Amino acid sequence: MSKIDPSYYLRNVPRSAPSSELGKDEFLKILMTQIQNQDPLNPMDDREFISQMTTFSSLEQMINMNESISMLVNNQMTSPVIQYSHLIGKEISYYAIDEETGQVKEPKEIESSEVIAISEKNGYAVIELENGEKIYTDEILRINQPSED
Repeated sequence: MSKIDPSYYLRNVPRSAPSSELGKDEFLKILMTQIQNQDPLNPMDDREFISQMTTFSSLEQMINMNESISMLVNNQMTSPVIQYSHLIGKEISYYAIDEETGQVKEPKEIESSEVIAISEKNGYAVIELENGEKIYTDEILRINQPSED
């Protein structure tokens, strides 16, 4: 009978990089090994087992929260130009601004114009309109499809 050389099949097994972090899979493996190898005459205390399960649950929740925060940060890093590019070609309505005071005209006048471009200023999206105005996104009152004249 011939012997199989393990180097032939072990060479094709993908190896993961070692990690210093203890993940939920490793935690479960340790817990299951501990349960399987416990002394049958002196089993693990119920309180200790519940404590370890609570620790595992907390670990899993922290991992999920970390993933959610990472997604939130990635979404926040999206360029405002890309974030508001869908407005190009749309007609928006906004309050007219008095050029002397920089405040909304009284009585409030609503103006409309088509969006021709989106730019960025100090991290905020600036909407450039067909009528030459530039406004910030928080000034938009309404978004419409452009009217066909």
